[in-house]
Amino acid sequence: MAHFAEIKNGLVQRVIAVANSDCGGGEFPESEPIGQAFIASIGLGGVWKQTSYSASFRNCYAGIGFQYFAEPDKFVPLQPFASWTLDNNHDWQAPTPKPEGKYYWNEEDLEWVAL
Repeated sequence: MAHFAEIKNGLVQRVIAVANSDCGGGEFPESEPIGQAFIASIGLGGVWKQTSYSASFRNCYAGIGFQYFAEPDKFVPLQPFASWTLDNNHDWQAPTPKPEGKYYWNEEDLEWVAL
């Protein structure tokens, strides 16, 4: 199965599965234009980008509400915490870098807490 995300105003609206045979039986990126043509042929308009369930391309598997950036051709998940910001690579960053080891982010205190 191939998966395609509908993009509108830079946001993922929905994600659908398309049979490999309807994508030419190939692999990304060759499968994308064939899958897009199939999606159009069944009456679904809009902009569709192939997404990888295994996150082998475009950063992550797209979900509803995720952002899509044409440059660098990447899906970005929802903001994990209100204090986190996107860096120049379109990756979410905490206000302070995560220390080495096992930590979780405490949004109330804006700090990393050791497990």
